[in-house]
Amino acid sequence: MSDNRQSLSDLGAIAGGATADAPTSADEYLNAPAAPVESTMPLRQQELDAYGRAYATGRRKDAVARVWLKPGTGKITINGRDQEVYFARPTLRLVINQVFGITERDGQYDVICTVKGGGLSGQAGAVKHGISQALTKYEPKLRAPVKAAGFLTRDSRAVERKKYGKAKARRSFQFSKR
Repeated sequence: MSDNRQSLSDLGAIAGGATADAPTSADEYLNAPAAPVESTMPLRQQELDAYGRAYATGRRKDAVARVWLKPGTGKITINGRDQEVYFARPTLRLVINQVFGITERDGQYDVICTVKGGGLSGQAGAVKHGISQALTKYEPKLRAPVKAAGFLTRDSRAVERKKYGKAKARRSFQFSKR
């Protein structure tokens, strides 16, 4: 069995010689300036309604949120009530405002939304999903950071259904020896 170890210079010799502008040694490859990476994906179009708002639907568990986003002072209205009144728990308000924190757009957009179904936690997740979708429709260049944070993906986790012969989805009835 022969030991065929080759270096980068050997590879250049095999390929028919190195080109004039290409680095020839491994050190030159490592120290070469990085070329700017440009996205080959075309930028999406801005989608606005007749009133200059971006609309999107957000979903989480059994909750569905219809969200309208427009430039403003940062006021968030849910089912006709302010966010502090509708979502009394600070953690739920934190969930909603995560999108604006990541995109550095705190206090720049007004949000009007209607939410139906589910509980408060699911509704907060649905509003966050809707705001994320609407923000990327209003400012398409923000799609990359919002998508990288995972806010555009619909969280598909839901409650597992109850099975027959079981107390809950997986919990069995208490076993009795006698």
